Amino acid sequence: MAEEAEPQGERREYRREELARLAGITVRTLRFYRERKLIPPPRREGRIAWYDDHHLARLNTITALLERGHTLNGIAELAEAFDHGRDVGELLGMDTPTEETPVRLTPEELADYFADDVTPENLAAAMDLGYLGIDGEEIVHISRRLLDVSSALVREGIPLAEVLRAGREVRTHTEAMAGLFAELILRHAPEEAVHRLRPLARSVVDAELSLSMDRRLNKQS
Repeated sequence: MAEEAEPQGERREYRREELARLAGITVRTLRFYRERKLIPPPRREGRIAWYDDHHLARLNTITALLERGHTLNGIAELAEAFDHGRDVGELLGMDTPTEETPVRLTPEELADYFADDVTPENLAAAMDLGYLGIDGEEIVHISRRLLDVSSALVREGIPLAEVLRAGREVRTHTEAMAGLFAELILRHAPEEAVHRLRPLARSVVDAELSLSMDRRLNKQS
């Protein structure tokens, strides 16, 4: 019979047998995952090992990723990337207003968006770009629009690694355009006008990009 969990404040803690039962695995499998470093070490109190909801969430994630066809080696690499990823506080710690809506995802949901393209290399590239951050067992994407566009391109057959490389190049150009508009506005208006007028800058960029695409497609036809 599983032993009762020992509560500590708002966080629940479990002994090994109860954690395994809640996760739907055997104690032997739990020990194997621990040896493979798929889950972080438990808190020790003398000879007793205490696991918490963080461990349970990780075990549920492992099960879900295995059901989606990921290998244990691949999951181990992803777990290491998650554990050493950019913290969500760093990702979202912005004092300036933003028009973008962050999206919270479980690792399984991220796999649903990008399937086999969810690799440690792509994860690291997305974190380096500032697209992704880690908050416990959740992943936070900085922009709903970028997430939707990226997944749509991947569904069209474009590798995620290429999408991320293109995103890095686009970032270089948009940084320059943002600087141009900010300098233009600040030359003729007070600083607070930058945030109020930013939709106009976005409209100009959107229109120019549309016209540039027209010209490019006309040349190819």
